[in-house]
Amino acid sequence: MGNDGAIRVLVVDGHQTFAELLGHALAGQPDLLWVGHARTGQEALHLSTELSPNVILLDPDLSDADGIAIAQLILVRQPDTRVVILTAREDPTQIGRATAIGAAGFISKNGALADVLNALRTAHGGGMTVSTDIMARLLRSTSPATVTKAPSGLTAREDEVLQLMAAGLDARAVARRLGISVHTCRGYQKAVLAKLGAHSQLEAVAIATRRGLVRPELR
Repeated sequence: MGNDGAIRVLVVDGHQTFAELLGHALAGQPDLLWVGHARTGQEALHLSTELSPNVILLDPDLSDADGIAIAQLILVRQPDTRVVILTAREDPTQIGRATAIGAAGFISKNGALADVLNALRTAHGGGMTVSTDIMARLLRSTSPATVTKAPSGLTAREDEVLQLMAAGLDARAVARRLGISVHTCRGYQKAVLAKLGAHSQLEAVAIATRRGLVRPELR
């Protein structure tokens, strides 16, 4: 079925045809290996343990469960697994919740296949991918009033962390880049969120972008 060194991908989506088409697309990639398809949250919990995927591509709108809650359970049990959210709704609240539990990407189902494949590879490498339309929705949902009231005063280290967050790196990748512990990095991230008046990494990047503090790379 594939190379031993390929990125193992589990697809979690209630739509059989969509999942099969995606699986066939993954099968055509030499560095990606489709290991299975879960239709429900319970199947996702079972297969994530049985198949040991490197990356899970997950639709949060599952028939039997809250997909974000399922992703959180998986990440608690298997912290080295990466989860990329593939959504049709682009709901800022849903995206914020997924960010808070450590999702590694947010891709629109209306986007190109290349974006999905890129997100899987980026997630496996420790980065985060946010599709352009989802980031645009976040920018629109971040009110000017919120941005105006957000205090400045980031320290030099907090600014470094913010720039790396905007580049799409998660806490572990930021910590490696800066040569600090993940615990210390999360402390800096919390400080950045507090000073910007944000509740998630994506919201912080949206606010910082609106204020001209960063120029995030959009994929």
